[in-house]
Amino acid sequence: MAEQTKPLRPRDGRRRTRPPRQGPTPQELMRDRLIESRLTPNAISLTGFALNIAAAALVVDRMFFLAGVAFIVGSVMDTLDGRYSRMSGKGTPFGAFLDSTLDRLEEGIVLTAVGAYFASRHNEAAAAAVVAAVLFSLMVSYTRARAEALGVPCKVGLATRPVRVVILSAGLVFAKGASIGSFELLEPAVYVLAGLTVVTTLQRILYVRKALGAPAQV
Repeated sequence: MAEQTKPLRPRDGRRRTRPPRQGPTPQELMRDRLIESRLTPNAISLTGFALNIAAAALVVDRMFFLAGVAFIVGSVMDTLDGRYSRMSGKGTPFGAFLDSTLDRLEEGIVLTAVGAYFASRHNEAAAAAVVAAVLFSLMVSYTRARAEALGVPCKVGLATRPVRVVILSAGLVFAKGASIGSFELLEPAVYVLAGLTVVTTLQRILYVRKALGAPAQV
């Protein structure tokens, strides 16, 4: 059946027709080529994981700016794998499991390297804040997963993964010695991460408690 065109009425009153669409757009062509390629969501997930390992190694070498760039690119890959999985239809249950598992590992690996850096400088307070940030980042993810297993969607809270990525990325890129101005944002970043993840964990616990109609008594 031929494509119908919608008549347009310009100001002079004469009727004109909109020209029919001429083939797929460049974005659609690129999407189709990606879908037809051998690229898989798991490959994207593993690439993001490798970049986060590289970021941790760069933190150990005190190359904070490059570590921040690697962490940002790796985190972007982590957001793309899920979208590509849905778009291409190549996703599998194991792929979804692998994606979630690697997401938790990546954040923990980079923060562990940051914690080691502060420990080497005998900054006990910052090192302790990193440990708290790792623990409660895991709790933020766990509370959502456990709530959804109970049938309660739980995306509330301040320190969602994109927010945590932005905070840690800023801390790395603007760390002392990163060759960008005279900033020192890595230590404040870990304090903010620790505080926000604690608050978000509490927010989700209270949210799920209310959603499930739990009694007021503990």
